[in-house]
Amino acid sequence: MASMDPAVVAKQFTEYYYLTFDTDRSQLAPLYRTTSMLTFEKDQILGVDAIVGKLTSLPFSKVRHNVSTIDAQPSISPGALIVSVTGYLLVDEESNPLSFSQVFQLVPEGSTYYVFNDMFRLNVG
Repeated sequence: MASMDPAVVAKQFTEYYYLTFDTDRSQLAPLYRTTSMLTFEKDQILGVDAIVGKLTSLPFSKVRHNVSTIDAQPSISPGALIVSVTGYLLVDEESNPLSFSQVFQLVPEGSTYYVFNDMFRLNVG
């Protein structure tokens, strides 16, 4: 996987991630490991079970992400990538979209990648 174009990997990953997040957040578990860390706003969460627990307990039942930008760079370890995403999301029946940014560090594992770092922030005011 190390020879794949970072932009291609980033696009494929983000399409999969947000489609899965928007349809069934519990199905994101295979993307994380026990060493994965999520920073969600100010909360730091370590490990796949805690991360999925946090994501599935968010106080909305419906969400739709609309990605505006995806930037990717190779990271320090072979094949790893830093992926930065910006966009908007709508929750439940809200009509006013919320701006968000999210950064992932993806690490190759076999023929795929897992999320080692995940940082999410709503961009307000």
